[in-house]
Amino acid sequence: MTQKSYEIPDDCRYTRSDEWVRIDGTRARIGITDYAQSELSDIVFVEARDVGTQIEPGDKIADVESVKAVAELYAPFAGEIVAIHKALAEHPEWINEDPYDRGWVVAVIPDELEAVDALLSPEEYRKHVEERAKR
Repeated sequence: MTQKSYEIPDDCRYTRSDEWVRIDGTRARIGITDYAQSELSDIVFVEARDVGTQIEPGDKIADVESVKAVAELYAPFAGEIVAIHKALAEHPEWINEDPYDRGWVVAVIPDELEAVDALLSPEEYRKHVEERAKR
């Protein structure tokens, strides 16, 4: 049996719960990884917390509903939600088609930008996915 490969961009950081984070200036865009969208299958609905919401690590920042299940996106660090990807209301499939670009879910200004450095590197996340994919 061939093991499926997943896109894991080198310009992102990752969480063990399958969120990706990409820094753009002082903002961090957050979404779900290719592995997570693949596990969920066809995504049909996305609902994020409101702009201006203060978040702490582990807070729920969005729900992602697929034909198989509902998954929650969690805050990887403290900060403030400064944008939500409103077009996902009309195009939730973008998460399946392009999770790291058109499929971003929220943008956050982290309280401490260094908190992003504490997340998994691409190499660490690849190992994390490989371990789970073997099961």
